[in-house]
Amino acid sequence: MSIFEPSLMGVLFVVFVVFYFFSSAIKILREYERGVVFRLGRIIPVKGPGLVIILPIIDKIVRVSLRTVTMDVPPQDVITKDNISVKVNAVVYFRVMDPIKAITEVEDFYFATSQIAQTTLRSILGQSQLDDLLAKREEVNSELQKVIDFQTEPWGIKVTSVEVKNVDLPIEMQRAIAKQAEAERERRAKVIHADGEFQAAQKLTEAATIIATAPTAMQLRFLQTLTEIATEKNSTIIFPVPIDLIKPFLEKAGAGK
Repeated sequence: MSIFEPSLMGVLFVVFVVFYFFSSAIKILREYERGVVFRLGRIIPVKGPGLVIILPIIDKIVRVSLRTVTMDVPPQDVITKDNISVKVNAVVYFRVMDPIKAITEVEDFYFATSQIAQTTLRSILGQSQLDDLLAKREEVNSELQKVIDFQTEPWGIKVTSVEVKNVDLPIEMQRAIAKQAEAERERRAKVIHADGEFQAAQKLTEAATIIATAPTAMQLRFLQTLTEIATEKNSTIIFPVPIDLIKPFLEKAGAGK
């Protein structure tokens, strides 16, 4: 029994070594993953996707995802160009374009991109006025994307989009903006009202000109008004009769005398 124990231990050891070798040597990378392999400290061509075989102990593989990463930039205290303090947060979309650069050029590309995004957010928004930050959001986003992408390009990182999410204003500034908006609405209402009065005056002037050149039109308008008033039975209204209506009768009476 003791004679077979060393041989059994040897078999188990060999099985363990073989199992360890295959488990360490065989790697499966998904479609969106790439493997950066260091062989004795040196970079060899990128592996993946699919089945990848490496040399245990000699090779070390680092998995890198090529999917787009959504990174939330924490709220930053920013002083705008017109000296207004605001709190701004944003979201950055980026992806790894060169896995080797992302691993070798920077220690932690995710953390580095986050820090670059925060500092750039404070820098770019600090050069903008509050009105531009609120009204020209697309231009600000485009400028942020260009600056961040330029700084992360040496790391093999492509920043595809940057979006400013929220701009928190002080309560005093919110009240000032509300008053400004209310004053603007009142101004527009007054302008519209004045424009309506002007158009009405123009139409009345045109109508008066037409009636002045056609006395018959005035008489027809007078009769139409009488018809409208006749429908009201609650009160008695006395209308002066235009002299033009009774003038023929007066002329006949004078001729008869």
